[in-house]
Amino acid sequence: MNYPAPFSENQNEFYWRCFDSWFNVAEGGKRGGKNVLITMAYCSILEKHPSKIHLIAGVSTATARLNILDCDGYGMMNFFEGRCRLGQYQNRDCLYVNTPTGEKIVLVSGGGKDRDERLIKGNTYGTAYITEANECHPNFIQEVFDRTISSPDRKVFHDLNPKNPEHWYYNILDFHEKQQAVEPSYGYNYGHFTIADNMSISDAQLRSVLKTYNKDSVWYKRDILGQRCIADGLVYPMFRDSMVVDVIPWQALQRGTWYISVDYGTVNPTAAGLWCLWKGTAYRVSEYYYDSRKPGNHQKTDEEHYAALEDLAGDHKIEVVVVDPSAASFKATIRRHGRFQAWGADNSVLNGIRLTADLLQVGRILIHKDCKALISEIASYRWDMEADCGEDAVVKENDHACDDMRYFCATIMEREVRGNGI
Repeated sequence: MNYPAPFSENQNEFYWRCFDSWFNVAEGGKRGGKNVLITMAYCSILEKHPSKIHLIAGVSTATARLNILDCDGYGMMNFFEGRCRLGQYQNRDCLYVNTPTGEKIVLVSGGGKDRDERLIKGNTYGTAYITEANECHPNFIQEVFDRTISSPDRKVFHDLNPKNPEHWYYNILDFHEKQQAVEPSYGYNYGHFTIADNMSISDAQLRSVLKTYNKDSVWYKRDILGQRCIADGLVYPMFRDSMVVDVIPWQALQRGTWYISVDYGTVNPTAAGLWCLWKGTAYRVSEYYYDSRKPGNHQKTDEEHYAALEDLAGDHKIEVVVVDPSAASFKATIRRHGRFQAWGADNSVLNGIRLTADLLQVGRILIHKDCKALISEIASYRWDMEADCGEDAVVKENDHACDDMRYFCATIMEREVRGNGI
């Protein structure tokens, strides 16, 4: 069995409170050790729990498996190594665990979509652990509470990364916090953790990580400081004149790998960027931007936009054209001509923005000065302060070049980051 680094004093206090509390919530920044901490507490409680059937969940089944069963090698599969096995129970994925108090069945579920609560009906759960709880659907969260009511030793665990303080999930925490204040024995255990609580990260590693964040960004406040904060102001506040270059290195132009990213519009503008990726740095070499709404411009056909891509690519061998996933007809046009391979872009907006911000911050995205559409848009690309329900959203105006950059980062650069790190 692998053993994690020692807990910080903050983590240790939270861990021991779990045994006397029915609702345990760990919130805070990235790499704060929340999953490892709760998994250790959850498994320890499972050893002696009188109930047979239990539940772990996330926004998807895959998330629950990754964050709880695996958990960077310190998850349930590690804790119960040699006495657990994956299987099925009532046609649902589960983990069978041998404990001193008998065999336990831990169902694995996703809870991110409306009506996912149907997946967990029919059972009473002795314990439940929901990872990234504020990403799950409110109905699923409530159903988990309801399904543990009759447990002989009720235990519900949540971990989460901070969001906008107006997010619906915080209504749940506010209620239980008030109950705890009125009755100290109520059983609500809240812990706040940051990367400073992670004893496996050295001071040198921490300093290196902090360099990759702009301290004015929402990501620094949430990921590092673990604060609930509103996404306001510029989306890319780290953007500087130094990220705009006059000349692309000749080595990149001769030896790099070439891509095109496209945000396709019919009534709205179409934006496309020509990228050269070399030694982990992506250079936006040139771009195409067409707005059919401008006086004198007509609404171009798929074929006309494709001809513009041919001109943008020039003589370069293009590995992939990454296209707005909603532009099915344009992808079909690209494939029909046979020169380019067309991929539908990863359109996870917030994850894509976060990755793009990280890459800009550490200088892995550089933009040629002639890419005026993208440079102009970055300077005015803002968070939407009027978004509903505390959800993070961007203002959907003059964002087409920013979108094609995000598609490139989320679809192509994500693999580069995953393979080599930022």
